[in-house]
Amino acid sequence: MTTGFFWDESCFWHGGGNYANMMPVQGLVQPMVNGGLPESPESKRRFKNLLDITGLSRELAMQGAVPASREDLLRVHPAVMLDHFKAMSDAGGGEIGLRCPFGAGGYEIAAQSVGLSMGALSSVLRGELRNAYALSRPPGHHCTQDQPMGFCLMANIAIAIEAALEGGLAKRVAVLDWDVHHGNGTEAIFYERADVMTISIHQENNFPIDKGSFEDRGSGAGEGFNLNIPLPPGAGHNSYLEAMEHIALPQLRAYAPDVIIIACGFDAALIDPLGRMMATVDTFRQMTKQVMHLADDICDGRLVMSHEGGYSEAYVPFCGHAVMQELSGSRIDAPDPMTALYEKRQPGAAHQRFVSGEIAQMRRALAL
Repeated sequence: MTTGFFWDESCFWHGGGNYANMMPVQGLVQPMVNGGLPESPESKRRFKNLLDITGLSRELAMQGAVPASREDLLRVHPAVMLDHFKAMSDAGGGEIGLRCPFGAGGYEIAAQSVGLSMGALSSVLRGELRNAYALSRPPGHHCTQDQPMGFCLMANIAIAIEAALEGGLAKRVAVLDWDVHHGNGTEAIFYERADVMTISIHQENNFPIDKGSFEDRGSGAGEGFNLNIPLPPGAGHNSYLEAMEHIALPQLRAYAPDVIIIACGFDAALIDPLGRMMATVDTFRQMTKQVMHLADDICDGRLVMSHEGGYSEAYVPFCGHAVMQELSGSRIDAPDPMTALYEKRQPGAAHQRFVSGEIAQMRRALAL
């Protein structure tokens, strides 16, 4: 039993036109190098490159996957959305939904990204791999059933889950999203269902600013099976581990899923341009270790990660390498190059007590 790493070169070729950060290039907004979008291929490509250069990739089952079929996509997305997306893609691209620019062939690349998540989940559930990571791009956790959003053109994880459930590979699935932004798309798709639990740990009121409230717990049959853990800006390593240990992991244990899927964004890292958190390489390493231990206890170690955000081209590769080192049990390390900086810049004790107090209030509300 080994660790899989699913990737495809075409996902690095996804482009979003000419932007300056989140602003379309027009008027006085000057063009930037490489299109200017924070969601660029480099953070992902350099992640894989670091695995190659350290030799860790030789200890992984490096593989691709077939793109998701239209039948796969229709399990989540309506035909009218898919047809509109495909027509725009064939015509050279454009912008669809909310903040989702893409170029020619974007539909096919998005279907390939979904396919990577599907391949990773299927391989773990079939017992072919112990755990797996899908380097999916474009990401997927903001995309709702009928609206692409926030760089997410299709709901990668949700589509993979629906295929697994329909194929009888699982009956109960849990999604833990630690991207710095709220996993609103995954939440919306499963909000009224009990067969999929969704948990999102995110920076409060970042994106989308009107989503991710602690009070949003699901509805109907899904009441109690959705959980948001919004943390204030500046939350760092200890805050994330505390939220995991005292809120997220107990909820996952009580739910007892057949598999745990992590929506793995690295944009809670201390130098990410789209987040204001203070997580480090070791934060992601320790969170991975926490979930692996839980998965060993409750679902025979079945754990899948699907890549979401993370926009620091220099730092994301080290966060990703640490996660893959933990997943695979490798001894090959890529030391955090930012250690000296973050040891000096972690928020002070007063702020951390405030964050801990916020977590304690959520624990009391959940009777944990």
